[in-house]
Amino acid sequence: MTDRRPLLRSIFDAAVAAAHPDIVLAQHLRPPPAGRVICLAAGKGAAAMAAAAEAHYLDELKLAPERLIGIATTRHGHGVPTRRIKVVEAGHPMPDEAGLKGAEEALRMAEAAEADDLLLVLLSGGGSANWIAPVPGITFLQKQQLTRALLRSGAPIGEVNTVRKHLSRIKGGRLARAGQHAAEIVTLAISDVPHDEPSAIASGPTVPDPTTLSDAHAIVAKYRLEVDDGIRAALIDPANESCKPGDKAFARAHFELIARPRQSLEAAAKLARAAGYEIVDLGADLEGEAREVAAAHARLALAARAEGRRVAILSGGELTVTVRGDGRGGPNQEYALALAALLKGTADISVLSGDTDGADGGAGSASDPAGAIVDAATFARMTALGLDPQAYLANNDATAFFAATGDLLQTGPTLTNVNDIRVILVDAP
Repeated sequence: MTDRRPLLRSIFDAAVAAAHPDIVLAQHLRPPPAGRVICLAAGKGAAAMAAAAEAHYLDELKLAPERLIGIATTRHGHGVPTRRIKVVEAGHPMPDEAGLKGAEEALRMAEAAEADDLLLVLLSGGGSANWIAPVPGITFLQKQQLTRALLRSGAPIGEVNTVRKHLSRIKGGRLARAGQHAAEIVTLAISDVPHDEPSAIASGPTVPDPTTLSDAHAIVAKYRLEVDDGIRAALIDPANESCKPGDKAFARAHFELIARPRQSLEAAAKLARAAGYEIVDLGADLEGEAREVAAAHARLALAARAEGRRVAILSGGELTVTVRGDGRGGPNQEYALALAALLKGTADISVLSGDTDGADGGAGSASDPAGAIVDAATFARMTALGLDPQAYLANNDATAFFAATGDLLQTGPTLTNVNDIRVILVDAP
């Protein structure tokens, strides 16, 4: 049996490379203004985006260094060296004090922008957790507790962000409101959300928000989240409504996507096609419970195998996990674990499922796995070790399972984020 792991990894790496800031950012940057370039960045690619902006303005355009200032708040372990733009490493998925300070500094810089300044906002996935600025009356601890409850509920990221936007002084268009005196607000974003909805990327700090306080309140009720009276009061306070279309904050604001999941999925498909596989493209915007999506994909793979087809089944998007156990993992690992149970003993199918930012769930560490790989070697090891994938699924403990089989995908921080890439290679027997 041919080892498909090198090919699986190459396909994943091609998807990541297609969205790296060094490749995609410079061509979208605006000419220098009469005043300063004030760069405010948030997300897992924030530091890399800031460094790319510095290279463009300072090295290519020879902008005087004192005319470039800013702050980039990124996930712990995702920082890179910069010259003029301060880098803050903060918590993700759980916000921490560093993110609180980073958001406050970003708001102060936006408020200080003058009529000849360019406010350059660089966003990537993870910005919602990295920029934490609770509304008056809500403590940082309350915001942390709510975030934890949302992440464990199984709610899709759009619903999670709807709630967070209505409890924030920076999300939901409020950063644009803070910086509305700048000559121009230009937001360049790497999309990590299904359908590339601007208001969902980093919770839309510079764009109008279509969701409402009522929506946020309904989501809390839908998932029966236990929240304190302070949160409940904040979600019915009209002062916490997000910025809507027509707000003067957006009069000089422009938003542009510079990388999206579809581009990365196409890069993955190109490489798989070159390796001789028929492409089954399931789309870049998949959502749903990880183990349920895995079951549907297993059926597709087994049907292709039965028909003697050599296919690469590719998908992107962001799956969810409803946490019922006390194990560790993330949606990509849980998806792979479900496939390990469903495909057990099938020697002609190989799987990689990984988060393009290099971390799938976990504890917020840069060393967290990006996902997992499943193939004939996985089946052999789990049989030899007497591992029952269903038992690990019941405890949401995919990390322990794949640590035992040696199949964790370890990439380290990739400095970008266009959601997940899932690859199933079917080699006809």
